[in-house]
Amino acid sequence: MFEASRAKAINKLDNFVENNLAEYSKLRNFDFGPEKRSNVSCLSPYITHGIINEKEVIQKSLSKFSLSKNEKFIQEVLWRTYWKGWLELRPNVWTDYLLELNQIKNEFKNNNDYLSAIEGKTNIDCFNVWVNELKENNYLHNHTRMWFASIWIFTLELPWQLGAEFFMQHLYDGDAASNTLGWRWVAGFQTQGKHYLASEWNIKKFTNNRFQNIKLNENAPPKVSEKSYKIVEQNFTNPQNVDEKNLLVFENNLSFEITDFRDKNFKKIYLVSNKNENRSIKLSEKLVKFKSQLIEDQEQRLKDQSIDCQIINISEITNIENCYGLYPTIGENLDFLNSNNLKIRFLYRNIDQNAWKYCNKGFFNFKKYIPKIIEQIL
Repeated sequence: MFEASRAKAINKLDNFVENNLAEYSKLRNFDFGPEKRSNVSCLSPYITHGIINEKEVIQKSLSKFSLSKNEKFIQEVLWRTYWKGWLELRPNVWTDYLLELNQIKNEFKNNNDYLSAIEGKTNIDCFNVWVNELKENNYLHNHTRMWFASIWIFTLELPWQLGAEFFMQHLYDGDAASNTLGWRWVAGFQTQGKHYLASEWNIKKFTNNRFQNIKLNENAPPKVSEKSYKIVEQNFTNPQNVDEKNLLVFENNLSFEITDFRDKNFKKIYLVSNKNENRSIKLSEKLVKFKSQLIEDQEQRLKDQSIDCQIINISEITNIENCYGLYPTIGENLDFLNSNNLKIRFLYRNIDQNAWKYCNKGFFNFKKYIPKIIEQIL
């Protein structure tokens, strides 16, 4: 489903906009199965890694239809931008998640209910199918992710932190913000007192009756937490002069040729690979390979343009002097830099600078500013 190259990503984008964008709003919530994905774009693994970016996707969709006809699609594209901004303003949510996960993993490592869940051997057939689909395709339909998380938390009664880890281990489009905050939202922490409960009728309807006899806990109360997170003021301004510096590119910005900094005169570009030895959440072999192939694809494209570049392991950053970095956003790469006290000046994307200032509240508030954000980035 997902070939690791920018050329394939562009083909997928062009094909979706030309043939399926018109029906997106009407059909997007249906999961017809992994072989029938034309009702959604399946672009998220590429957007997550910066193979294509939000600006590119929005621009192409607006060349086909007006903003009013594209509204739902563009909102979905910018959900990830919003989640990232929300987390940037509350970084302790991610820190606390990892601390909680580390403690819970020890408690549940031999728990039979947990082991049955991650092996797809529960008594809920649709859930088992989705576990295998996730491992096989490294992707799940967005609606299915909500059902999956709800079943995990409220019917199987497993900690949401373990479910979020399971997704991050396998999803090609997994990122710290969208994944962590999405699971928090289903549980009832993200919007206090408001959770998402999967129901049999909803699953039947939006899977075209592919599953039957789905017995779920449809009356569970939302999870409750005493923790609240205040906004931490951040500065996302860029340095004035970046010429003749080395540039670090992390796994979220793997198309330098479409970044806001493509015209800058960098001495050398270092493409940073982060393998499992430096991660708190150990990724599946397929996901590690996918990321490696995307990095190699970027390397080849840079070399085709005669740009001096090199792939390095994240632990080798300490050997590089006089460098800036395209901002990796909150997650494992930034964690490595911070834990090793590596003081790197970051370069922030124009879309993030414009969008993140509207991420202090909920998405419904953020939505109001989408036309303004589009105007500023196009």
